[in-house]
Amino acid sequence: MKELTLKYGCNPHQKPARIYAEAGELPITVLNGQPGYINFLDALNAWQLVREIKESLGLPAATSFKHVSPAGAAVGLPLSEIDQIACAVDDIAGLNDSPVACAYARARGTDRMSSFGDFIALSDVCDATTARIIKREVSDGILAPGYTAEALEILKTKRNGNYAVIQIDEDYAPEGMERKQVFGVTFEQPRNTAKIDHSLLQNPVTAITEVSEAAKRDMILALITLKYTQSNSVCFAANGQTIGVGAGQQSRIHCTRLAGEKADIWWLRRSAQVLDLPFLPEVKRPERDNMIDQYIGSRGGPGCGETGWEAYFSQKPVPMTQEQRANHLASLSGVSLGSDAFFPFDDNIERAHQSGVQFIAQPGGSVRDVDVIAACDRYKIAMFFTGMRLFHH
Repeated sequence: MKELTLKYGCNPHQKPARIYAEAGELPITVLNGQPGYINFLDALNAWQLVREIKESLGLPAATSFKHVSPAGAAVGLPLSEIDQIACAVDDIAGLNDSPVACAYARARGTDRMSSFGDFIALSDVCDATTARIIKREVSDGILAPGYTAEALEILKTKRNGNYAVIQIDEDYAPEGMERKQVFGVTFEQPRNTAKIDHSLLQNPVTAITEVSEAAKRDMILALITLKYTQSNSVCFAANGQTIGVGAGQQSRIHCTRLAGEKADIWWLRRSAQVLDLPFLPEVKRPERDNMIDQYIGSRGGPGCGETGWEAYFSQKPVPMTQEQRANHLASLSGVSLGSDAFFPFDDNIERAHQSGVQFIAQPGGSVRDVDVIAACDRYKIAMFFTGMRLFHH
């Protein structure tokens, strides 16, 4: 197939729309549904991300994309009992026997609010366990290099049979130059084929220079995620998954604050107060996520035990005290952070420290690098200068 006509472009009034291959054929096959313009933007960026994670780390990978940035990404490591509950997959039989299912459960579990209506990419063949997770989540579609027969049948029943299922040729490699148009002007540049692996972590600049292999894995995961995240961007990662992605901010500190706030929410979802919330059995998964967000953030509404709680809970939720919140957040540690460009001020380190960051990978090159390094040493944070900027637009 050389060309595919789309229902419309970014918005319904932008018609006609299509995707096409200028040379050869498209590397994708639509197995079900009718993916849209934004779906394909998400799918093709997401595929590059999971493919590179697998190439670099040697583990199956998954990502949950929304509006051309990842809400989360992860590798296929087993989930603990608490993680299974927090990721809403504790009832999935044989979960830890499927690395690709674990990868997607973790990726969606990064930020379940942002993953509402996501587009999924998997580095490996989608199996039935992964399909069963996806079937009950609100999602627009999936791209993978293949599907088992059972997985495909499960996915075809989703969204009244209209769920978008795309298969990609995993051997496809585009030409070296890429182009796009803005206001009738064509931009051209070499594709960003920079390799992100352990070789980028050879330049420690802090007093602490030796870190664990797990920390290196998480820094690499964060950097690859940033390579396909709308800039400016900062990514927090831990235990083989992203835990907070701050994308598309004009200020570096705003990226760090956003990613840190998301990381805090990810960790608070694992607190006893959240795990024990008395949800009514009929409350749907997106509604649970919304109520948990209200409860954790103290934003008011039924999730905080105000008017209307009876529609969601068997009893009025007991608010989390500031002391409980602070004590739980203080237990978060071992977090890695990646930044797509240098930190211009040490305020980023101050904020990162508040969310348990102990390892940082960033390009370096700021006129205030000395201040940033001093802040890391103050908090016993190991930092590596990669020398590689990772802007993505």
